[in-house]
Amino acid sequence: MPEGSGIQVDTALVRELAELLESSHLTEIEVKDGERTIRVARTAAVVSAPAYAPPPAYAPAAAAPAAAAAAAAPAGDDWKSHPGLVKSPIVGTAYLTPEPGAAPFISEGASVTAGATLLIIEAMKVMNPIVAPKSGKVVKILINSEQPVEYDEPLVVIE
Repeated sequence: MPEGSGIQVDTALVRELAELLESSHLTEIEVKDGERTIRVARTAAVVSAPAYAPPPAYAPAAAAPAAAAAAAAPAGDDWKSHPGLVKSPIVGTAYLTPEPGAAPFISEGASVTAGATLLIIEAMKVMNPIVAPKSGKVVKILINSEQPVEYDEPLVVIE
């Protein structure tokens, strides 16, 4: 390739698009400027088990393992056939708060609107929001914060 005929990449623009992608929870962004097109995308891969520690900001408290063990399984299988059951679409670590020390996204008895964030699941270092599929009342939260979750695992019940 002759000198000077290579592709000129605006790395600042690519970096800005990647930050916008992360902050808006989108999976891809494409920008066209004349004949130039820049596309930034991310995918969340499903893994069989988390092979990493949670970020330092989410390091579990000393009492968290005991609490997680106590609430790991719901009392009975009553919720498995509930029409308002929200299941995990991915394998990862569930967080009920947007950051450590913050108020939880939801609480039992609270009303939610369709599309509202219920919790986040970290998978492969990407925070994935899990949103309410419908408006209603949160009747049961079936997991604890910082708990590993599997694909199709029951998370929340909305009526």
